[in-house]
Amino acid sequence: MTTGRFVEPLGLITGPVSFHALREGFALPLQGGDIAFAFVRLIEDGEDLGVGPIRDVPEDWHEAMHAIAQRPGPFAGLPTERPLLMGVVNVTPDSFSDPGRLADTATAIAAGHAMLEAGADILDVGGESTRPGAAAVTTEQEIARILPVVRELAKAAPVSIDTRNAATMRAALDAGAEVINDISALRHDPEALRLVADSEAPVVLMHMPGDDPATMQSLATYDDVALEIAGFLRDRIAACEAAGIPRGRIAVDPGIGFGKTLAHNLALIDRLPLIASLGCRVVLGASRKRFIGTLSGVEEAGRRVPGSVAAALAGAARGASVLRVHDVAETAQALAVWRACAMGRALD
Repeated sequence: MTTGRFVEPLGLITGPVSFHALREGFALPLQGGDIAFAFVRLIEDGEDLGVGPIRDVPEDWHEAMHAIAQRPGPFAGLPTERPLLMGVVNVTPDSFSDPGRLADTATAIAAGHAMLEAGADILDVGGESTRPGAAAVTTEQEIARILPVVRELAKAAPVSIDTRNAATMRAALDAGAEVINDISALRHDPEALRLVADSEAPVVLMHMPGDDPATMQSLATYDDVALEIAGFLRDRIAACEAAGIPRGRIAVDPGIGFGKTLAHNLALIDRLPLIASLGCRVVLGASRKRFIGTLSGVEEAGRRVPGSVAAALAGAARGASVLRVHDVAETAQALAVWRACAMGRALD
């Protein structure tokens, strides 16, 4: 059972209606942004206490509810007023999304620069495939793959390193990377938590059942997937804070596709505001995932661009702060139009 209290924002609104609702006290801003929430679900020790308007929330829940309205600080010094785009640069021969396309160093670097030109705010470089059944690589192999790519791309933009190995984290930071993105939420390598704390680097904590991608799908069993993952991430945030990593340096990722079924993935995207209620930036990595292929009938991952864009917009509409995507240009264009339509005005 997931213990503790959770306030889940509901009744999301945007545009002119949200401005009026905020002014009249009928709504609060989700993480201080352009999306407001007018209702909440109160959950205590796994028990759903019911849904109601924010004005009817009992006084002893007010502090937790109003905390959700506070804007988190800038993550890695990046803008806070809009969803950010994190471009995926997989320097692996067996990536699920584009097998081997960026395995060559020069090609990976060129792809990273193209993503920046298309609107990426940060680049996420990875040297180990974490799809189910992927071949294991040594830390030495992983470092050899990513180091020249990180070193070059870090000259042009913020770079995050997608790894669960402390040695790779250290090498990437030394090469210019600024952010750690760990699918194991700093659980896989016993040295990772201390390294991140000492480095003062921002970190993305992702949920995955267990700490091995090879077995994660066998552990895809939840009573309430969104609540259980919110509880897991809350506990990992607490572990980081205890180790000296302040909440302002932490972003969280529900781990779409990592030990989740189609139903789990859809529930998590729908209930992203619950993840946002933890007070950290929310990263959503749904791009080209299998569930998009299942829903759309498209087997080849590289042809799932329209579905990936749709998932990204659904996440942005529910409070995702960072969208981790393979198709930056398409997502940037869709996001610009969606934001203007949602706000009811042209945006800079």
